[in-house]
Amino acid sequence: MRTPKRRKILIPIGDASEVLDTFYPLFRFEEAGFVPVVAGPRARLYHLVLHEVPPDSPIPWDITQERPGYHLRATAAFRQVRPKDYAALFLSGGRAPEYLRDDLDLLRITRHFFDAGKPVASVCHGIEILTAAGVIQGRTVTTVRKCARDAAQGGARFVDRPVVVDGNLVTARTWHDNAPFLREFMKLLHF
Repeated sequence: MRTPKRRKILIPIGDASEVLDTFYPLFRFEEAGFVPVVAGPRARLYHLVLHEVPPDSPIPWDITQERPGYHLRATAAFRQVRPKDYAALFLSGGRAPEYLRDDLDLLRITRHFFDAGKPVASVCHGIEILTAAGVIQGRTVTTVRKCARDAAQGGARFVDRPVVVDGNLVTARTWHDNAPFLREFMKLLHF
């Protein structure tokens, strides 16, 4: 296995990025010797959230409940990011991608990773960014079931599996799939 030589991995976030979708990989990348760089629409502190269907609610929930989570600072704004300086891209889920997919700088950055064939990971709602960037046409992907339509609108084939590897792209459904998801993504990073 090749050592990472302090290669950088870009992690775009925004308000309402999912905590476990974001922190688990951030620490996993650091542990493996990579340099995770958190970027957002602006370089500032962001509010992350916890998403889960409450298991013991007296009134059942059909959707995930959103609660405040930890905060995370983006050290760079998307407009400042030079994607050629990064070895890989990691897209978290949560509600943030719904808004981030309209950021033209983030779409430019995302396209670079596909054009260059660099490793890209996307979990849960991260697929919304990939669809908006127009980079998943003809790919097989997975995502949270409620985003299967987003995958189809991007021209991808949705499958309901914990993790899917299609070339340089690794996708997962939710943070519940973090272990197999990160295991597959780390293989691509250590090419």
